[in-house]
Amino acid sequence: MDIKTILQIVQIILSIMLIAGVLLQSKTSGLSGAFGGDDSSGSFQTRRGLEKTIFKTTVTIGILFAGISFAIFVLS
Repeated sequence: MDIKTILQIVQIILSIMLIAGVLLQSKTSGLSGAFGGDDSSGSFQTRRGLEKTIFKTTVTIGILFAGISFAIFVLS
């Protein structure tokens, strides 16, 4: 296996983790919440505890995903 193949496998794993992280951050369970129909659309809540950890992890995974994508582009 060369480095490009390894990076592509890591990219697939990171993409699955990124999707899971975004889905875990969903605050509403209804379909109307996806289109801005929730009751708390005008308020801001601070993230605490596990929610803050999931947010920071998702951001980190997103940055890693972008870096891996750039590395694969450079190696192509």
